[in-house]
Amino acid sequence: MTAAEEAVKKVEEFAVEGQKKVEEAVKKAEEFAAESQKKVEEFAAEAQKKVTAQYDKATKTFEDAVAFNQETVDALVKSSELAAKAVEEYNAEVVAFAKKSVEDGVAAAKELAAIKDVKVLLEKQAELAKSTYETNVAEAKKLNEMAQTAAKEVFEPLQARAVAAQELLKSYAA
Repeated sequence: MTAAEEAVKKVEEFAVEGQKKVEEAVKKAEEFAAESQKKVEEFAAEAQKKVTAQYDKATKTFEDAVAFNQETVDALVKSSELAAKAVEEYNAEVVAFAKKSVEDGVAAAKELAAIKDVKVLLEKQAELAKSTYETNVAEAKKLNEMAQTAAKEVFEPLQARAVAAQELLKSYAA
C-alpha cells in the first residue's frame, strides 16, 4: 500500500470515528434535551397542582366563611325570636299575676270590711298577709325560673355559634 492510500485509509478511519463521536454527542444531547423537557414538564405539572390546590383551598375558605356567617345570622334571628317569645310570656305572667293580685286584694278588702270583731279582723288580716307573702314568693320564684329558662334558650344558638367558630379556627390551624 502506498503512502497516499494509507493516508486516505487513515482519513477514512478518522472520518468514521469522528462520525461516531458526532452521533454519540447528538444522541447525548437529545437524551439531555428529553430529560430536561421531562423535568420542566414535571415541575410545571407540580406547580399547576399546587396552584390549583391553593385556589381550591381559598375558594373553600371563602365558601366556609359565607356559610358560617349565614348560620350566625340565622342563630341571631332565632335567638331574637326566642327572646321576644320569652318577654311576651314573662309579661303575660306578670299581667296575669297583677290582675289576680288586684282581684284577691279587692276580695280580701270586702271580706275584711264585713268583719265586725276586731280580734277576728286582726287574725284574718294576719292570715291574708301570710297568704299574700307566700303567693308573692311563689310568683317571684316562678318568674325567676322563667327568666333563667329564657336566658338559657336565648343564648343557646349563640353559644353553638361560638363553639362552631372555635372548631372552624381549629380546622384552619390544622
